[in-house]
Amino acid sequence: MTENREQKNIRLLKILVLVGVVMFGFGYALVPLYDVLCDITGINGKTNAEAVKEELYQVDNSREIRVEFLTTVNELTPLLFSVQTNSMKVHPGQYYTVNFYAENKTDKPLVVRAIDSVSPGLTKDFFKKTVCFCFSQQTFKPHERKTMPVRFVVTPDLPKQFKTITLSYTFFDNTEQSVKK
Repeated sequence: MTENREQKNIRLLKILVLVGVVMFGFGYALVPLYDVLCDITGINGKTNAEAVKEELYQVDNSREIRVEFLTTVNELTPLLFSVQTNSMKVHPGQYYTVNFYAENKTDKPLVVRAIDSVSPGLTKDFFKKTVCFCFSQQTFKPHERKTMPVRFVVTPDLPKQFKTITLSYTFFDNTEQSVKK
């Protein structure tokens, strides 16, 4: 009887180890799976992380796309952040520039990073930025205020079903991480 119990305990231990390995594997694969899911469904539209070269497009004057701009800061980021205009009408193929403003509210230097996204996510491949403060970390002196331009184009091959694109930026405080480097 004790041998039977030992075999059951060993079997249970093997099952528990297998469950642990499967859970670890699933956790490890979660980020790539999430990225694939976002690509398939069109959510979480991350735009280009580096400047694209400005190229000449045929401007489509027959269409107007409304581009909306949202600005937020992480709750722990001591920064004022705003945009010149909340929205603008653009013609696909034409380049536009919009200014964003940020100010360090502290008496200390501040290192921040802006994370951007577009919505609907399926429009990310048609929204190109040639200039953007989101391409690198921004360093602010105490109480420094900056004007940060974004130059962009909505490419003419944007499917006609899309009438509005929302570009959203969120600033995160990276001061602690940059000091540790």
